[in-house]
Amino acid sequence: MRVLVVEDEQLLADAVATGLRREAMAVDVVYDGAAALERVEVNDYDVVVLDRDLPLVHGDDVCRKIVELGMPTRILMLTAAGDVSDRVEGLELGADDYLPKPFAFTELTARVRALGRRTTVPLPPVLERAGIKLDPNRREVFREGKEVQLAPKEFAVLEVLMRSEGAVVSAEQLLEKAWDENTDPFTNVVRVTVMTLRRKLGEPPVIVTVPGSGYRI
Repeated sequence: MRVLVVEDEQLLADAVATGLRREAMAVDVVYDGAAALERVEVNDYDVVVLDRDLPLVHGDDVCRKIVELGMPTRILMLTAAGDVSDRVEGLELGADDYLPKPFAFTELTARVRALGRRTTVPLPPVLERAGIKLDPNRREVFREGKEVQLAPKEFAVLEVLMRSEGAVVSAEQLLEKAWDENTDPFTNVVRVTVMTLRRKLGEPPVIVTVPGSGYRI
């Protein structure tokens, strides 16, 4: 899942981004509304975690622009104002969900995951294919009943492949969904991660390389 965190309190923004990355999400961070608009016009995000009170361009205007562009991106709006009228106003702007500050990180994560599921074709909570079971919420993976311990990026790559339901996923698509914008697009990190993932999942291999196209399960 690709997430953009837009928050002018840099310590909070960086803490949220770090936490979401530990949950196997690819996260970009910006600290003002103008930078947010630049990012959403360049990158495809599943979810934008958007603070409402932003410098340069107000969060309300960022929200309106995302809606106007017709993007499938879901918006979780954050604000220090917790009144019902404020929440209603945020939702009427086009936000998909609303979370007042201060918030529990576990709740933020759950809401981001719920919104992320709404950007794709609905799938069951636990993904199953080729003897593999993947639970995104618990971050657990089993093959033939045996638990497989994966690093966050390995889990993210496997989740993207599982969600594709047998379709081929290119290296570029994996890079976009599992890594943030600071990753060198010419790196071999996707190939190395897939190799490690194959080894951890064991024999017989379930991740197939489609020459010139990408990977599938």
